[in-house]
Amino acid sequence: MQWYSQDKDTIFSALKTSSRGLSSEEAAARMKQYGPNELIEQKKKSPFIMFLDQFKDFMILILIAASVISGFIGDINDTIAIVVIVLINAIIGFIQEYRAEKAMQALKRMAAPTATVLRDEKPSMIQASEVVPGDLVILDAGRVVPADIRLIETAQLKVEEAALTGESAPVEKQTEVLTEDDVPLGDRKNMVYKGTVVTYGRGTGIVTETAMSTEFGRIAAMLQEDEEKKTPLQKRLATFGRKLAAAVLLICSIVLGLGVLRGESPVLMLLTAISLAVAAIPEALPAVITISLALGAKKLVKLNALIRKLPAVETLGSVTYICSDKTGTLTLNEMTVEELFINGNVINARNYIDRKDEEDAGYLLMAAMALSNDVRSGKGEEILGDPTETALFSIARKYGLEKQELEKIYSRVAEIPFDSDRKCMTTFHEWNDGFIAFTKGAVDELLERSKSIMMPEGLKTLNFSVIQKVNEDMTAEGLRVLCFAMRKWDEIPVDMSPENVEKELTLIGLVGMIDPPRGEAAEAVSLCRTAGIRTVMITGDHSSTARSIARKLGILEDNDGQAVITGKDLDDLSMEEFEEKVEQIKVYARVAPEQKLKIVKALQDKGQYVAMTGDGVNDAPALKRADIGIAMGKTGTDVSKEAAHMILLDDNFASIVNAVKEGRKIYDNIRKFIRYLLTTNSGEISTLFLAPVLGLPIPLLPIHILWINLVTDGLPALALSAEPAEGDIMKRPPRLPGESIFAGGLGIHAIWVGLLMAAVALFVQAWSIKSEIVNWQTMVFTMLCLSQLGHVMAIRSEQESLFKIGFFSNKYLLGAVLITFFLQLATVYLPFLNPVFKTAPLSPGELIFTVAMSSTIFIAVEIEKFFKRRRKRKLSMPN
Repeated sequence: MQWYSQDKDTIFSALKTSSRGLSSEEAAARMKQYGPNELIEQKKKSPFIMFLDQFKDFMILILIAASVISGFIGDINDTIAIVVIVLINAIIGFIQEYRAEKAMQALKRMAAPTATVLRDEKPSMIQASEVVPGDLVILDAGRVVPADIRLIETAQLKVEEAALTGESAPVEKQTEVLTEDDVPLGDRKNMVYKGTVVTYGRGTGIVTETAMSTEFGRIAAMLQEDEEKKTPLQKRLATFGRKLAAAVLLICSIVLGLGVLRGESPVLMLLTAISLAVAAIPEALPAVITISLALGAKKLVKLNALIRKLPAVETLGSVTYICSDKTGTLTLNEMTVEELFINGNVINARNYIDRKDEEDAGYLLMAAMALSNDVRSGKGEEILGDPTETALFSIARKYGLEKQELEKIYSRVAEIPFDSDRKCMTTFHEWNDGFIAFTKGAVDELLERSKSIMMPEGLKTLNFSVIQKVNEDMTAEGLRVLCFAMRKWDEIPVDMSPENVEKELTLIGLVGMIDPPRGEAAEAVSLCRTAGIRTVMITGDHSSTARSIARKLGILEDNDGQAVITGKDLDDLSMEEFEEKVEQIKVYARVAPEQKLKIVKALQDKGQYVAMTGDGVNDAPALKRADIGIAMGKTGTDVSKEAAHMILLDDNFASIVNAVKEGRKIYDNIRKFIRYLLTTNSGEISTLFLAPVLGLPIPLLPIHILWINLVTDGLPALALSAEPAEGDIMKRPPRLPGESIFAGGLGIHAIWVGLLMAAVALFVQAWSIKSEIVNWQTMVFTMLCLSQLGHVMAIRSEQESLFKIGFFSNKYLLGAVLITFFLQLATVYLPFLNPVFKTAPLSPGELIFTVAMSSTIFIAVEIEKFFKRRRKRKLSMPN
């Protein structure tokens, strides 16, 4: 039932209660019927099952198989290394999943511990879990609302609903019936909701919903129903693992068969095939990815982004949509006076000139803003009070009218407080030989109470249509407009009723306020556009305000007529209808919790990768469902933080864009590692595959394959994770959601460079055998190892030359390459290692020849990049 649209008697009848509350017996009966007023948590997986689930990943299963094979062929070191890598990844995955389950616990912590209800016609303090539908609840300042309640009595009641609606300003509550259908949550002024906080005043209401039927309960249900999606990297690696496993098994079988047919020892060929299989399985891949993500997460903290779930680091680089809250993320979350209407003119507040004249409208307006105000100064520059009044106080202080100083001259002597019926308030102050009353409030209300307006030439008759036009223009710009009026008195009236005091007023001026955009947000939105990422604004604010801010930030263009939609309009659309329009919509206003989830789902159904920001309880389901959920560090609730993948420490949209850049860099580096790994394996497999075909003996022994696998897949691969971002990283569009990890020519590169490695290796083998060089196998072994070191230096950038980016721009990689180079020389020249690796020392001439041949790979890849750059320049040139 839409409780907000029902009158008090209808609700009493529907819930079988009255203004006297429930009896203890009836409350006990309803407790049996409805159950405790608590959030119900679904049965969760045990920690043990959660841990076992970490081993279901296809790549992990391949690694487990590789460790068994390594143990079988006697390479116990490789087995231990693989087992350690698998366990580390399982522990990290388990910790992330276990922490994610805390969102429900945080939601429960927000529930009220106690409540005051009318039982047996007298107030009783009970546990909030004992509240039942039909209970009459008494609310006062500081109380957490225990259930969803329809108000029947209020006295200046204000409730902070930021956790549910996302809007930080407390909401003034009233009891009148709302006649509209489908009123958004933030506009239901006669309702209060479980988990929100009473900040001012008092009230009484009837409990309409408890436990999982409350708005909080609906969010809890959405949190538990919605499964988290796999990250783009997890999807791509699963596909990569399956393809790689199939290819390795096929090729190893062929190598085994060809070797046996050529007359090689079956045992040697079996060991060679198994060694090749182990070498081809990328056991270092999960470790390199985990280290890359961990390093990225560490750097992101410095960029004000705290990563809660490690795969989210890379997901940032895949994002195609950023759905951002307006308040506090795109804006400063600080109401500011933007425009003034004084002396018949609308001026920018920055252009105001103070005349220090008590009869000037500008001075009177500033004085009214300072004096008719209940804020107070805190520590230093801190201002304590309502956000609207804080804005008025700040502009007055900016132009030299300090409230404390003014009150010494114009002390407050009486007041008529604000209430939602009159929509205004009045304060009386001493003024020269008499008194002055300043009244501030809604424009329409004060126009009805005013008869004149202050102009430079004195008081003039009020032209209602002019003021209404000014108000409409300001409102259309997204400004919240307040009207100020005054009336001078010789003495304080005996009758202080609003009807007597707030009439025959003189209008001083209008004040237009807004929560302004962050200075850096517009630049960040522009950078997103350059990077092919669409920014969408989601807010609980009104559409006119949202539209104005979106235009200032560059989210909306002037011709974007259909790009703004309200929560009510969104409700009217089916999921199919919404999905047809979702990619054209740039601003969502007055949205409810489940609608944020609907937006995320619709975009994901259209194949987009979605980042969603949020700070309230209402955001938690959408944050959990989004590809990357981003909670606010300063203003975010514990619930939103637990549900999110990342926490924004400074609540700043620009920090998201910095994080996206880092995410793209990390994915680039993971691709570089995979490019390096596949090319290495391709070279080894092609060498072993083609040698028997060409009538050559097996060029590498199992120990050679495992050594190359160990040293080249080790330090150099890890050092690639420290590669700096390329210059054009934020000028490219996002990766296509369905894009393979082999896209952009990665697979082709791995094949042709691998074949080139094999061709050079086989040339060295054939030439050495023909030249009757006894150490030909050592030469082939060393050549393959060194060629991969040249290759890793060449692929540091997909397009730029190594000589341009510089040898020292990644000192870790340079160090890794030098260490690996000397380790390889150690296997050749240290006598005690020769029998282990079946090698022999090379003569200076043989070593120079081997090094020269291995450099072929580096030169070839540099030539490939030269042609890529040339083609890119041609494509970018105008026709």
